[in-house]
Amino acid sequence: MISSYKDLIVWQKSKELVIEIYKITALFPKEEMYGLSSQMRRSAVSIPSNIAEGRYRGTKKDFVNFLRIAFGSGAELETQIIIAKEIYYESSIDYLRAEKLLEEVMKMLNAMIRNINPKS
Repeated sequence: MISSYKDLIVWQKSKELVIEIYKITALFPKEEMYGLSSQMRRSAVSIPSNIAEGRYRGTKKDFVNFLRIAFGSGAELETQIIIAKEIYYESSIDYLRAEKLLEEVMKMLNAMIRNINPKS
Protein backbone atom coordinates (compact mmCIF):
# COMPACT_ATOMS: atom_id res chain seq x y z
CA MET A 1 0.00 0.00 0.00
CA ILE A 2 1.33 3.39 -0.98
CA SER A 3 0.66 5.98 1.70
CA SER A 4 3.15 8.64 0.63
CA TYR A 5 4.89 9.82 -2.51
CA LYS A 6 8.09 8.64 -0.79
CA ASP A 7 6.85 5.06 -1.24
CA LEU A 8 6.74 5.47 -5.03
CA ILE A 9 9.74 3.86 -6.70
CA VAL A 10 9.61 6.48 -9.44
CA TRP A 11 10.00 9.22 -6.82
CA GLN A 12 12.90 7.36 -5.18
CA LYS A 13 14.67 6.87 -8.52
CA SER A 14 14.09 10.46 -9.57
CA LYS A 15 15.56 11.65 -6.26
CA GLU A 16 18.65 9.53 -6.99
CA LEU A 17 18.78 11.19 -10.39
CA VAL A 18 18.80 14.64 -8.78
CA ILE A 19 21.76 13.67 -6.63
CA GLU A 20 23.60 12.31 -9.67
CA ILE A 21 22.94 15.51 -11.64
CA TYR A 22 24.30 17.59 -8.75
CA LYS A 23 27.46 15.46 -8.72
CA ILE A 24 27.89 15.84 -12.48
CA THR A 25 27.27 19.58 -12.59
CA ALA A 26 29.69 20.13 -9.69
CA LEU A 27 32.37 19.07 -12.19
CA PHE A 28 31.41 21.74 -14.72
CA PRO A 29 33.53 24.88 -14.99
CA LYS A 30 32.60 27.61 -12.51
CA GLU A 31 31.37 29.89 -15.30
CA GLU A 32 28.56 27.36 -15.88
CA MET A 33 27.17 27.89 -12.37
CA TYR A 34 24.34 30.12 -13.63
CA GLY A 35 24.02 28.52 -17.05
CA LEU A 36 23.65 24.92 -18.05
CA SER A 37 24.51 23.64 -14.58
CA SER A 38 21.69 25.59 -12.96
CA GLN A 39 19.21 24.59 -15.66
CA MET A 40 20.07 20.89 -15.37
CA ARG A 41 19.65 21.03 -11.60
CA ARG A 42 16.27 22.76 -11.88
CA SER A 43 15.02 20.27 -14.46
CA ALA A 44 16.18 17.33 -12.35
CA VAL A 45 14.65 18.69 -9.11
CA SER A 46 11.39 19.34 -10.93
CA ILE A 47 10.85 15.63 -11.57
CA PRO A 48 10.49 14.30 -7.98
CA SER A 49 8.94 17.62 -6.88
CA ASN A 50 6.08 17.29 -9.37
CA ILE A 51 5.58 13.63 -8.52
CA ALA A 52 5.27 14.59 -4.85
CA GLU A 53 2.93 17.51 -5.46
CA GLY A 54 0.74 15.51 -7.82
CA ARG A 55 0.49 12.61 -5.38
CA TYR A 56 -0.98 14.90 -2.74
CA ARG A 57 -3.48 16.52 -5.06
CA GLY A 58 -7.06 15.40 -4.65
CA THR A 59 -7.78 13.72 -7.96
CA LYS A 60 -6.30 11.24 -10.39
CA LYS A 61 -6.62 13.88 -13.10
CA ASP A 62 -4.40 16.26 -11.10
CA PHE A 63 -1.91 13.50 -10.38
CA VAL A 64 -1.65 12.61 -14.07
CA ASN A 65 -1.18 16.28 -14.94
CA PHE A 66 1.76 16.57 -12.52
CA LEU A 67 3.22 13.29 -13.81
CA ARG A 68 3.12 14.80 -17.30
CA ILE A 69 4.92 17.89 -16.03
CA ALA A 70 7.55 15.64 -14.45
CA PHE A 71 7.85 13.79 -17.77
CA GLY A 72 8.37 17.10 -19.57
CA SER A 73 11.10 18.04 -17.11
CA GLY A 74 12.72 14.69 -17.86
CA ALA A 75 12.71 15.53 -21.57
CA GLU A 76 14.32 18.90 -20.77
CA LEU A 77 16.99 17.17 -18.70
CA GLU A 78 17.66 14.64 -21.46
CA THR A 79 18.25 17.49 -23.91
CA GLN A 80 20.51 19.30 -21.45
CA ILE A 81 22.59 16.17 -20.89
CA ILE A 82 23.05 15.82 -24.66
CA ILE A 83 24.17 19.46 -24.88
CA ALA A 84 26.53 19.11 -21.89
CA LYS A 85 28.11 16.01 -23.41
CA GLU A 86 28.74 17.89 -26.65
CA ILE A 87 30.17 20.97 -24.92
CA TYR A 88 32.36 19.03 -22.48
CA TYR A 89 33.18 16.06 -24.72
CA GLU A 90 36.86 16.20 -23.80
CA SER A 91 36.21 16.03 -20.06
CA SER A 92 36.18 12.89 -17.98
CA ILE A 93 32.60 13.46 -16.78
CA ASP A 94 30.66 10.19 -16.73
CA TYR A 95 26.98 10.66 -17.58
CA LEU A 96 26.11 6.96 -17.79
CA ARG A 97 24.46 6.55 -14.37
CA ALA A 98 22.40 9.71 -14.84
CA GLU A 99 21.33 8.63 -18.32
CA LYS A 100 20.27 5.18 -17.09
CA LEU A 101 18.34 6.63 -14.14
CA LEU A 102 16.64 9.17 -16.41
CA GLU A 103 15.66 6.48 -18.90
CA GLU A 104 14.23 4.34 -16.09
CA VAL A 105 12.32 7.27 -14.56
CA MET A 106 10.89 8.28 -17.95
CA LYS A 107 9.65 4.73 -18.60
CA MET A 108 8.07 4.57 -15.15
CA LEU A 109 6.36 7.94 -15.57
CA ASN A 110 5.04 6.96 -18.98
CA ALA A 111 3.65 3.68 -17.60
CA MET A 112 2.07 5.44 -14.61
CA ILE A 113 0.38 8.01 -16.84
CA ARG A 114 -1.02 5.26 -19.08
CA ASN A 115 -2.17 3.13 -16.13
CA ILE A 116 -3.85 5.95 -14.23
CA ASN A 117 -5.39 7.53 -17.31
CA PRO A 118 -5.81 4.84 -20.00
CA LYS A 119 -7.40 7.39 -22.39
CA SER A 120 -4.02 9.19 -22.72
